[in-house]
Amino acid sequence: METHILSWLVWLPIVGMVAIAFIPREKSEVIKIVAAVTTGLQLWLAVMLWLRFDTTTGGMQFMEQAEWIPTFNIAYKLGVDGLSLPMVLLTPLLSFLAIFVSWNIKKAVKGYFALFLLLDTGMIGVFLSMDFFLFYVFWEVMLLPMYFLIGMWGGPQREYAAIKFFLFTLVGSVLMLIAILALYFTCGRTFDIQLLIQTAPEALDGVLWWGISAIKVIWVLLFIGFAIKVPIFPLHTWLPLAHVEAPTAISVILAGILLKMGLYGLLRINYGMLPEAVWWFVGTLAVLGLINVIWGALCALAQTDLKKMVAYSSINHMGYALLGMAAVVAAGSIHGTNIGAAQAGLSGAIFQMFNHGTIAAMLFILVGVIYDRAHHRDINGFGGLAKQMPVYAGVVAVAFFAGLGLPGLSGFISEFMCFVGAFPVFRLIVILSTLGILLNAAYFLWAYQRIFFGKLNEKYKDLPDINGRELFAVVPLAVITLILGVYPRPFLDLIKETVIVIINHVTLYGGSIGPLP
Repeated sequence: METHILSWLVWLPIVGMVAIAFIPREKSEVIKIVAAVTTGLQLWLAVMLWLRFDTTTGGMQFMEQAEWIPTFNIAYKLGVDGLSLPMVLLTPLLSFLAIFVSWNIKKAVKGYFALFLLLDTGMIGVFLSMDFFLFYVFWEVMLLPMYFLIGMWGGPQREYAAIKFFLFTLVGSVLMLIAILALYFTCGRTFDIQLLIQTAPEALDGVLWWGISAIKVIWVLLFIGFAIKVPIFPLHTWLPLAHVEAPTAISVILAGILLKMGLYGLLRINYGMLPEAVWWFVGTLAVLGLINVIWGALCALAQTDLKKMVAYSSINHMGYALLGMAAVVAAGSIHGTNIGAAQAGLSGAIFQMFNHGTIAAMLFILVGVIYDRAHHRDINGFGGLAKQMPVYAGVVAVAFFAGLGLPGLSGFISEFMCFVGAFPVFRLIVILSTLGILLNAAYFLWAYQRIFFGKLNEKYKDLPDINGRELFAVVPLAVITLILGVYPRPFLDLIKETVIVIINHVTLYGGSIGPLP
């Protein structure tokens, strides 16, 4: 199994899905156990991969390659580095915990867990693919199960939410496909991501389409495709409804994993294949990061639906990661070379991707806990629950404090690093973005006050506290948040060399090719 560990990570959920297909639908408990064992084994493989990962190199490791469609130079190629490994760890972890969050699913249990495992394969396949065609296949594989998981097991507006999610994502996929074809025919008819990273900058240098730099055109096409997934303002409107209508476990996956695929795609594809365009676009990226931070926080502050508030907070927190990504130009900016700032910003962005995955997952699980009991999410409809549900109130406090970036918890470290990295280049934007911290505190603390303090609503005097299964799903995430908030070095060491490779790559081409037409 260790010989082809990446393939096992990708295809193990499919094995579980096939096994579920042969289990009679009335044996729902057996189906759930198979899903839990499958994702548990996948998590174990991810931990084994992490323990064997060499942190002293920034290149690809554990490479697997085989011919797939040789006529078109399409290969089955997998690899992992410091950029993808955090997501490869996070995906099985959240998938495993989401199975237990889904334990109360009663409707079409067989279909739900089969689709969930298919979604799992699509997600982890994106992070491990080193062939652009394979990357795109896995990217599209996610679309179908997510559509049905929202549309069949979601809330009252589930069909509308699923269709909106599908259409937004499909538009991004079409634009991405156009960019993939443009790269394929312009850069030597290859889909090999590593080869495209090496050859695309020179192959596209000076190429004009309709009087515009081909690099700019391809960058924008890819950017829109990935920006929809993040989501970046103004392409974010599908997210709140999808979160509100999705089942709790699917909201966990949506916020914890799918949003990060957009940021991962920007770093792997845009920054890798079109590094000179980073210098052209980075100012816009920083401004969009600022808008995400402020807009997401203001929208969250205005919500009375607890789940929608958490959904808008995700938009806010992705803004910090965008600021960290923009900091990469500090390594060779007009303000002077500041490699330390660039490294801090980019490391902070990757760290924020992982931290938000754990924190958002915690938040959505906890929203699901109270919804299962009260059957609504109206923040103003509660009150005094701290007395009735003291354990739940304590866990929610940890999650809310992590979300608002309290020092000592992991969210603070990554946000601080994003600010430190971006400040030398985008001082005004960073200063304005710090308002997001104040707004974060406002909407989290105000919501906590209305839900848990004051007089207990008599309707909830018999509400049971959080149970063992729910604690099993949320406590590991809280522990990770606390450990990385106090001692982030293991994570930063994991990504350090790959961050340096990305910075050197962007700096090299940004300085050598010159301004884009």
